[in-house]
Amino acid sequence: MTTLQAVYTPTNRASNGNKALAACDCSLLFVVLCLSLIGLVMVGSSSISTADQLTGSPFYYFWRQLVYLVAGFVALYIAYKVPLKFWSQSGLPLIFLSLLLLMLVFIPGLGKQVNGSTRWINLGLFNLQVSEFVKLFAIIYVAGYLVRHNDVLRTQSTGFLKPLGLLSVIVFLLLLEPDFGAAVVLMATTVGMLWLGGAKPWQFLVLIISLVALLGLLAVLSPYRMQRLTTFLDPWSDPFNSGFQLTQALIAFGRGEWFGVGLGSSVQKLFYLPEAHTDFLFAVMAEEMGLVAAVIVIALFSYIVFRALHIGLRAERHEHPFGGYLAYGLGLWIGLQAFINIGVNMGVLPTKGLTLPFMSYGGSSIVVMFIAVGLLLRVNFETRQFDRHTQPEKYRMKV
Repeated sequence: MTTLQAVYTPTNRASNGNKALAACDCSLLFVVLCLSLIGLVMVGSSSISTADQLTGSPFYYFWRQLVYLVAGFVALYIAYKVPLKFWSQSGLPLIFLSLLLLMLVFIPGLGKQVNGSTRWINLGLFNLQVSEFVKLFAIIYVAGYLVRHNDVLRTQSTGFLKPLGLLSVIVFLLLLEPDFGAAVVLMATTVGMLWLGGAKPWQFLVLIISLVALLGLLAVLSPYRMQRLTTFLDPWSDPFNSGFQLTQALIAFGRGEWFGVGLGSSVQKLFYLPEAHTDFLFAVMAEEMGLVAAVIVIALFSYIVFRALHIGLRAERHEHPFGGYLAYGLGLWIGLQAFINIGVNMGVLPTKGLTLPFMSYGGSSIVVMFIAVGLLLRVNFETRQFDRHTQPEKYRMKV
């Protein structure tokens, strides 16, 4: 074989052996790994007192989180290996599965109630938080809908209302749990996907006005929701009751200053800040590692959202609409949930009960988020494979 013939093409053995690695978005995977490891360390640090009191083992939550991360990476790999064609055909069945799971939550003995909310299904060894899977399934469904009915969406109001009508049933069941945060994230992500799919601006205006009116009505009818909406505006007016959680989070931020008080040295995690290893992990991290670490984590989340949108745009331009819409939806979901959690921790948003993706303690959240990353990597892989077959000259490398 001559030097000119010794090229790497899609049919070469070396190329086939490295094809999956070459098509994998290693930078995205690296950022997710960084967030996961930071989260693992902070779960261990923030939960050490609670774990010791409840279980007698200071690192109980740390080891469980490590197991969840391993399970998450396995789920990521499986999702990465499944062709997108399977997911594009599974949208409607997944929505009906979502409805079934949400109804199972309300069965006595099967659904588990924590802090007044029934969001989990008791499976013995672990509790399944249904809303995490429902959000993922809804995004897959909407991505498929946008591909199948894009012309109707752009030209008729029914194309805009049909997916919202179906998802409204899911949102209603989420509110019954109640899981107000999941309902907000689900609806906001869906609306964002429909916007990117080509829906008309006036439709969004009507929808936003309707949602604001509905949320206002729910807040008025539910005293605890109204209390949450008003407390975050001035938590110091009732720092030992309704504003206790938020004031403790703000104290944590204040103590952290630029570089923190030191890993493991948080005071707020010592039974002052409720849910320190789940909903308020970011506040404890800011206390122990400072503003610099908080900014780094925000930058890492921003990169994930940027990569997801970039992958989606590239897939759409290569006539892979399902992959494009799926990547858009996953990016919006991850970014919105991270934004809300961080906003709640910093006191700029009402308390929602949402975890910080990849970092907060929780098996369901970790596994589902890693599946989302696996789907993003799959979209990127199939888009690159399209390039490989249509523009092979880009992948030939002379030796």
